[in-house]
Order: sequence, then C-alpha cells, then structure tokens
Amino acid sequence: MIDMLRIGNGYDVHKLVENRKLILGGIEIPHEKGVLGHSDGDVLIHAIMDGLLGALALGDIGQHFPDTDMAYEGIDSKVLLKKVMTLIEEKGYKIINIDSIIVAQRPKLKPYLNQMRKILSEILNIDIDQLSIKATTEEKLGFTGSEEGIKSYAVVLLEK
Repeated sequence: MIDMLRIGNGYDVHKLVENRKLILGGIEIPHEKGVLGHSDGDVLIHAIMDGLLGALALGDIGQHFPDTDMAYEGIDSKVLLKKVMTLIEEKGYKIINIDSIIVAQRPKLKPYLNQMRKILSEILNIDIDQLSIKATTEEKLGFTGSEEGIKSYAVVLLEK
C-alpha cells in the first residue's frame, strides 16, 4: 500500500483592538493591543487548525467551533487545537510538517517564536523540528502594516 499524503492550507485574520490580550501560538505577548475574536483570537493556532482540517476535507474551524456557540466564547485556542488533533488521529493521519507565518507590524515576535514552537509541537505530538513558525511585517502596508489587524498562514503535510 502506498502511503497517503495530504496537504492543507490555513489562513486566519483578526482585528487588533485595545483592552484585549494578544495571544499568539498559545502564549500571551505584551502589547498595547490584542485580538478581537469570539475565542482568544489566536490567529496562528487558527490557521494551523484550518490547514489540518482542510488537508482531510473536514471543513474549517467555523464549522467545528462556530462563533455563534457560547461554549467557545473566550476559549483557549490550544483546547480547540487538541480537539482538531483528535479528529486527525481518528482518521489515521499524523503530521509530517507544518510551515507557518504570522504577519504583524508590531510587536516584534522573534523573541517568542521558539516558545510557540515548543508549546504547539507538544500539543501536536510532533518534534519541534517539524514545526516552522516565522514572523514578518508588511512594511507598513495594508491593514497589518497600519496595525489594524494581524494574520497568519499555515501549510501542513499529513501522512496516513
């Protein structure tokens, strides 16, 4: 039997506002603005979850964790990621690798990337070297450049 590989692509975006925490990759990052969202608004975890779900044609996070369901209001996205991992494992798949990027003008995220990788690789039950998290700006262009929002992309490779 030939091993089956599946690729998924994930994307998420949230508005930046005052009086909210900035949660990225499962950690709180000091900043004067945070993300507006039904859950904790962790764009990185949300993009990874969408990539995982998409790889297996299981829909998106909005289908599994709708923002109309009060059970998910303010929920820690790490909890949701664990639920998605259960779905992946039930289908008999494992993660080969994840490549992701966070797009934000500020704050500078480089000091936090390894901590994010450690936390998320433990939840995903993969080696830290299977998870890439990068950060970039858009050189003050667009909604991320003007600090109105933050976004993240992820590509995942799964194997059965």
